[in-house]
Amino acid sequence: MSHEEFPTDRPAVVTCGLPYANGDLHIGHLRTYVGGDAYARALQTLGQETAFVCGSDMHGTPVAVNAEKEGVTPEEFALEWHDQYAETFPRFGVEFDNYGHTHDQTNTEMTRSIVRALDEAGLVYERSIMVAYDPAGDQYLPDRYVEGTCPYCGERARGDECDEGCGRHLEPGEVERPVSTLTGNPAEYREREHRFFRVSELQPYLQAFIDRLEGTANAKNQPREWIEGDLQDWCITRDMDWGIDYPDGDREDLVLYVWVDAPIEYISSTKQYTEDVGTGEYDWTKVWSPDSQVPKGPDETIDGGEIVHVIGRDIIQHHTVFWPAMLRGAGYAEPRAVLASGFITLDGAGFSTSRDRAVWADEYLDEGFHPDPLRYYLVSYGAFQQDVDFSWAKFRERTNNELVGTLGNFLYRSLLFAHRNYDGTPDTDPTEEVVDRIEQAVEEFREGVNEHSVRAVARAATSLAQFGNEYIQREEPWRLVDDDPERAARVIRGCVQIAKAVLVLFAPVAPGRCATVWDRLNEDGSLAGTTVDDALEPPAAEFDAPVEPFETVDEETVTELNEKLKEQVAATADAAADEEAGAEADDTGEESEKLEPLVHERISFDEFQALDMRVGRVLEAEGIDGADDLARLIVDIGLEERQVVAGIKQLHDLDALPGTKVVLAANIEKAELFGVESDGMVLAAGEEADLLTTHDDAELGERVR
Repeated sequence: MSHEEFPTDRPAVVTCGLPYANGDLHIGHLRTYVGGDAYARALQTLGQETAFVCGSDMHGTPVAVNAEKEGVTPEEFALEWHDQYAETFPRFGVEFDNYGHTHDQTNTEMTRSIVRALDEAGLVYERSIMVAYDPAGDQYLPDRYVEGTCPYCGERARGDECDEGCGRHLEPGEVERPVSTLTGNPAEYREREHRFFRVSELQPYLQAFIDRLEGTANAKNQPREWIEGDLQDWCITRDMDWGIDYPDGDREDLVLYVWVDAPIEYISSTKQYTEDVGTGEYDWTKVWSPDSQVPKGPDETIDGGEIVHVIGRDIIQHHTVFWPAMLRGAGYAEPRAVLASGFITLDGAGFSTSRDRAVWADEYLDEGFHPDPLRYYLVSYGAFQQDVDFSWAKFRERTNNELVGTLGNFLYRSLLFAHRNYDGTPDTDPTEEVVDRIEQAVEEFREGVNEHSVRAVARAATSLAQFGNEYIQREEPWRLVDDDPERAARVIRGCVQIAKAVLVLFAPVAPGRCATVWDRLNEDGSLAGTTVDDALEPPAAEFDAPVEPFETVDEETVTELNEKLKEQVAATADAAADEEAGAEADDTGEESEKLEPLVHERISFDEFQALDMRVGRVLEAEGIDGADDLARLIVDIGLEERQVVAGIKQLHDLDALPGTKVVLAANIEKAELFGVESDGMVLAAGEEADLLTTHDDAELGERVR
């Protein structure tokens, strides 16, 4: 690994977080894979030797649970989803050089080899811990087989993660008030021997690693609380049958935790790519440097290639704490950068697969849309680490205004004019202004790659196309053809050069449509093989009539798609209501699983009166950098304005919140979260954080009684 500017003389590998082989893909999932594909293509466009690899995550309890429900083996269940993903990704232009899975022989052997290396280095030990056990089912309960309460925030937690509260990774035995998901009965904790990885011994290394890590700010900042705090060792085994057995048959009753073998697939998939193309084309050992001597000093690194991980932000700590610790302990090179994406909301609210509130990948294509407009939307809407809100109306606006109106309009009008009037490229040179502007766009592209910003990569091309529109409109070559034919030829020569440069720079974002236009330019070689150096190479003297690269989205289509989304959500809600009604008909007196049980401990009227709740109005709302779920609000409560931190970042369109009336608990003790003081608490209901408000026109500052 180096920290030199790209391109470097070392091979690079770009990986994406493994999709879990457990369900359909929607466009929220695609953000990471499209972003990773665009970044890998951009590196190649700079001239960087790059492999783009991934694979399906096959192991873990959700796969085992759902396979049992369907009456098939976990392997059969996971392979079916793996095959579907392998077919779906290319349909969106996501072209992995190798797409494997964690259950194949390569990854099984690689995982056992790395665990052995950690063991031989003295970094694995055995200790007794308390593990959830289901007496009725007569089995131990790893991960998602157990539900309960998070010991850190008090929210509902499932197995190894508090995914509905603070998002922390949870070790076996940490979930409070455990319940078996197999039988629904209370679980009990029993002592059990498990294997642990001495992450704590590598804390000095991790503290140095996070300081040199490149990538998005959330990936570099979020893990610091762990790395700089009381770093705990990590349980790397589980009580189940589905997974990779602990190596050498030492513990036949245990398999390795899914988060051990999942990231190792990055190495395995890179190795498989080399086996496919040969070491002369790409050598995986030059990237990962297997079996290197582990340096003694935390600031020393293992010499390797340029490793870039593109992930969702919910798995940052796995990739910036556990994974680099495993690599270091086993003698492999460390990542150069981690790019962690924000989440995607749908019309301002979170995706909900259980409620069918999602735009599914297959549905998008079935509507007849080309994948490139969606790729552009996902890549360019905001900075990669920021949350993105998708709506069909915004999709239409960005497609029509930016892709069709700006970039597509310039490509089509300039190339069509050149074809009709000159049969291709006029025999002259572009102006110095045009050359300078293309060189500026190339530099913006280069800076975007080195700043790990796929948005900046996209903007380099769209800004150049905007300049092209302004240039052709200003010069009016259609007037010059008769009055000043020499100048007209030079203007169009410049426009063709700009168009060629736009295609080269925009291809990482929209590879399909750019290739369609490129193929009609009579250029030697495919667009996929071009680099930034080709942006200023002379275009072909003759080329075919162009095609319009992008199609407009009409308003009627948006209306129909919105209605379809409402209908599918309503249908799912009706089905859930019918199921709930049936359950109530057979009620045995047990509390609903969908609602929290009532708190039996009562408070007095005086205690309730002590809570000062006021009507307020949101004046400002913005996300807090580095915090997954937190937003900073300024709330006017009549008597004064309060700054409040609320866990609604993923659940509301923050730009739409100003003006919203809310209820604020004003006499809650002040707190500081992610360095931001919170002076009050906004009240909300349910998992979707439905903000409490008033029915009529209560004035700001009025007390709720």
